[in-house]
Amino acid sequence: MSTAVVTIAAGRHEHMAAQEHGLRSGTYQPDIRVIVAMGDPDVPGATVVLPVDGALPLARARNAGAERALDAGADVLIFLDVDCVPAPNLVASYTEHVRDGVVLCGPVTYLPQGADLDRLPDLVNPHAARPDPPAGVVEPGANWDLFWSLSFAVTATTWTYLGGFCEDYVGYGGEDTDFGWTARERGARLQWLGGAHAFHQWHPVSAPPVEHLDDIVANARVFHRRWGRWPMSGWLAAFAERGLIAWDPNGDTLERRRGNR
Repeated sequence: MSTAVVTIAAGRHEHMAAQEHGLRSGTYQPDIRVIVAMGDPDVPGATVVLPVDGALPLARARNAGAERALDAGADVLIFLDVDCVPAPNLVASYTEHVRDGVVLCGPVTYLPQGADLDRLPDLVNPHAARPDPPAGVVEPGANWDLFWSLSFAVTATTWTYLGGFCEDYVGYGGEDTDFGWTARERGARLQWLGGAHAFHQWHPVSAPPVEHLDDIVANARVFHRRWGRWPMSGWLAAFAERGLIAWDPNGDTLERRRGNR
């Protein structure tokens, strides 16, 4: 069985280097490594470079990475966010436990600023909103809204059946939830794999992410058109409270208020 690890990146070169070190330190080396650089040919180890005109094409980049991996003969696709350092057993554990018809997710720990990456086993503190089964245990999930693309695995057969990420989404927000809902709609099973830890390196964030306001508004409209409900409701509510958008959570209205930031 041939396993590929796919990462998309723009900037974050130090984070990319730390991820590469983590992969090299793993108990099982990926057979295929795909790094998709979005408008940044200087990303370390880039194997695919996508031109960028405007917002980062996150969905298209993941699809391009998967296509390159499948062309190289991958049977298993592991997607790992550029900010994530894998635990030594992550690749081996995903490869062992993933099955056709399953979207398999491991726990993610958000690291504090200045965390010692040489002490990752001591820093395990998975995100509390998502399942964290015991190591090696596969737990079924029912809430597809909890899916995120930071760390997950699918077989090549499952990826092809699901059709990848919807490329109507451009920039930040919404494409993860859409992928999860598509998987649910097509009968895939969500599963959580204990012990396949990924460690998300610290970087500055804003709450709500106002720097991505335009992307989030556009992508929320795409999701509403496709699924009949609003995603990212916490962010949309925070934007509305700040007067940045006009939004009816129970209707069809979502408009950017120009001049406000």
